[in-house]
Amino acid sequence: MFHKEGYKIISVAIVLFLGINAASYVAIQVDEWIIAIFSVTLIFLILILQFFRNPKRHTEINDTTIVAPVDGKVVVIEEVFEKEYFKENRLQVSIFMSPVNVHVTRHPINGEVVLSKYHPGKYLVAWHPKASEENERTTVVIKNNSVEILYRQIAGALAKRIVNYAKEGEKVIQGSDSGFIKFGSRVDVFLPIGTDLNVSLNQKVKGGESIIANV
Repeated sequence: MFHKEGYKIISVAIVLFLGINAASYVAIQVDEWIIAIFSVTLIFLILILQFFRNPKRHTEINDTTIVAPVDGKVVVIEEVFEKEYFKENRLQVSIFMSPVNVHVTRHPINGEVVLSKYHPGKYLVAWHPKASEENERTTVVIKNNSVEILYRQIAGALAKRIVNYAKEGEKVIQGSDSGFIKFGSRVDVFLPIGTDLNVSLNQKVKGGESIIANV
């Protein structure tokens, strides 16, 4: 199963794969070169397909838990001042996605979207300390009866397009699709101080399934 954001790129990749290999078969008489071209283009096609994969995730919906919004590795756990929306100290949990991770973004909790905002910006490497404030990013805040959280999709040096489906006033379901980031980046989640965390640094998590905190 593939994410809808990849349909156009996958179609182009398949056409190129077939066209290049058909041309090489006709124009090149050396079997070794034909095999080499086929192998390189096949690897390229497989990389495109795996990047846009969208595996089904089984979210145990619970208003007292916060699930990871993306696949990846926890690279930051620290108390910071969140100045865009809360304007107070919050517990930041950052998850870094490599190009081989699933890049679907999922809603961490049930609730109402009270803020959804796009910010143009730079393309610093995703682990740069200033990436959260200076890179291209989107900010989404969701609120329910148990908690109000902010999560931020952040573009990286390779990620040149962030897709965000969250709309203000919309009711969302925990674990459902909220967007996509192309070609590696990170997502920051800002939780209330004192939140009971369920993850540690360098831990790998699965979007929509791994519980990162309890409220």
